[in-house]
Amino acid sequence: MEIPEALAREIRSRGIDIIDLVASAIRDVDPSVIVRARLELAERYIREAEEHAARGDAVQASEKAYKAAEESIKALAEALGTPEAGEARRSGRWFAWLLGRAARTLARRLGEARIRAAWTLAYDIHIWGFHEAKYGIDDIKDDVEEVKWLLAYARQVVEGLGGRQPGGT
Repeated sequence: MEIPEALAREIRSRGIDIIDLVASAIRDVDPSVIVRARLELAERYIREAEEHAARGDAVQASEKAYKAAEESIKALAEALGTPEAGEARRSGRWFAWLLGRAARTLARRLGEARIRAAWTLAYDIHIWGFHEAKYGIDDIKDDVEEVKWLLAYARQVVEGLGGRQPGGT
């Protein structure tokens, strides 16, 4: 199902996460369904980032890579039941500071500092590649690769859980 572009723009302008919105509307949804949906969305975003990068569009490549990292962090945090995932659920949305904190929590919990580093790079290209449009393709290519790693790692962790939600999400 496609959301009309005008509605999608309005949703984005308000900072609404469509998956969070749907999940709150159907409260009895299995949390693993939300996690899988986030990973699927992240995969779509990273493909779009690569397509934009191949066309030389650093601005859109930066934004799509950031969105892939955002969904990867959310998926991991929700799958592992981090405190940040609980806070996002209670507040009805993921704030940027919660994502940064979740990346740190996940890095510590999983013993993988690269999670925090990949998130930091994604946030950097979100600001300087997308919002400020100061980075070119050569500036962001390696960062997109780090986001691809983050997504692959998130999928590996989630698949390793086999549907179990250790943190109670």
